[in-house]
Amino acid sequence: MVLFISLRNLSVALLAMLSWSVSASAYSAPKTVLVVGDSLSAEYGIARGAGWVALAEQKLKAQKMDVNVVNASVSGETTSGGRTRLPQLLAKHKPDIVVIELGANDGLRGLPVAAADSNLRAMVDTAKKAGARVLLVGIRIPPNYGRDYSEKFFAMYDTISKAAKVPLAPFMLEGVVTHPELFQQDRLHPLAEAHPIILANIWPHLLAIVKAK
Repeated sequence: MVLFISLRNLSVALLAMLSWSVSASAYSAPKTVLVVGDSLSAEYGIARGAGWVALAEQKLKAQKMDVNVVNASVSGETTSGGRTRLPQLLAKHKPDIVVIELGANDGLRGLPVAAADSNLRAMVDTAKKAGARVLLVGIRIPPNYGRDYSEKFFAMYDTISKAAKVPLAPFMLEGVVTHPELFQQDRLHPLAEAHPIILANIWPHLLAIVKAK
């Protein structure tokens, strides 16, 4: 009888330990963040590891968060190119979170706002259907492209964010565009010194979505 009770208690204890181990493993399973962007995220013209994406990964790990960041950004990328590449990236990396930072090249080329809008909406939808949460990153186009065009382009991000119910980092270059000394000679790409500011604009939104269960 004593042996039976002891074995029974041992079985209960083992089951409890197994249950705890499984739940703990599920809770601590690493998350993958996939960043799909253009040269503003691809470390164009600066040293590897100096861009905001690399800085974000460093900061996440410094806060003891088990997160892998995959930077799939390509210089010159448009929303059309991102839309085309996304399905393969999702299949390869199986991300928990997708950060979409695209649109600057569409705007600089004067491409229709409606086309960029359609591409970004499709990317958000594709990522969500793959089971990933989405963070959208907004950009402003210089006013010399026409005030009406620039304002419509900027407003597009907020409209998509609300319609798709995904968080938005409104303007990644806030606090940078007003400081010409923070840009490379082409006046388009930020220096490494600007990337901590860029990260500060994105970080609260990224952290919130990483922490979300």
